[in-house]
Amino acid sequence: MEKDKYLVIAQDVKKYYQDNGVEVRAVRGINMNIEPGEFTAIVGPSGSGKTTFLNVISGLDSLTSGKVWLKGNLISEMSGKELSDFRRDHIGFIFQAYNLIPVLTVEENIEYIMLLQGVSKIERKKRVSNILEEVGMEGYEERLPTKLSGGQQQRVAIARAMVSQPSMILADEPTANLDSKTGSDLLDMMRDLNKRTGMTFIFSTHDPMIRRRARRVITLKDGLVDQDEVKNE
Repeated sequence: MEKDKYLVIAQDVKKYYQDNGVEVRAVRGINMNIEPGEFTAIVGPSGSGKTTFLNVISGLDSLTSGKVWLKGNLISEMSGKELSDFRRDHIGFIFQAYNLIPVLTVEENIEYIMLLQGVSKIERKKRVSNILEEVGMEGYEERLPTKLSGGQQQRVAIARAMVSQPSMILADEPTANLDSKTGSDLLDMMRDLNKRTGMTFIFSTHDPMIRRRARRVITLKDGLVDQDEVKNE
């Protein structure tokens, strides 16, 4: 297998855990390759393993068995610090609950990862300004998250995920707490950013709007891949 060709390689990935003494087989043997530049939706009913799969391929959760390579790196061979640094530099996360830091302004939330990366103040300022313009939030630099609508908070979360120029964005139900118009606008924005920048987007979702926009739709059922459809465009 050409490991350098793929951004993500999942090989017979399994994740089991205990819930009140009962073994839950959330992911039961998934094989999947993701190429750079994909705009892919992982869909399926509740309990199909979507979020668990995102968590294990990003190293947020440990595997029960199987192997995952990210940009050619076998994550099981990374130390905790190496994996943490890799996530910081190569993966942007967008969550259903936004996960902005409430005591930090919009600008401070967006530049936080770049601070950890040691990016210079001048470069941080420039990137924050550019990304806020991209997501339609220029002029909101000094606002606190509590002073923003849900849609505005998610725009800031998207800006934060993208500003460090990661290899891929993992988005777990990013439209779940938004009205349909706001969700649709944000998805169009992410699709446009994907086309222009080549940044890879992988969604875990129930939302049919994301399914319609995705160029690849992977359906999970009972912790396994049920269908893998690539659309002709």
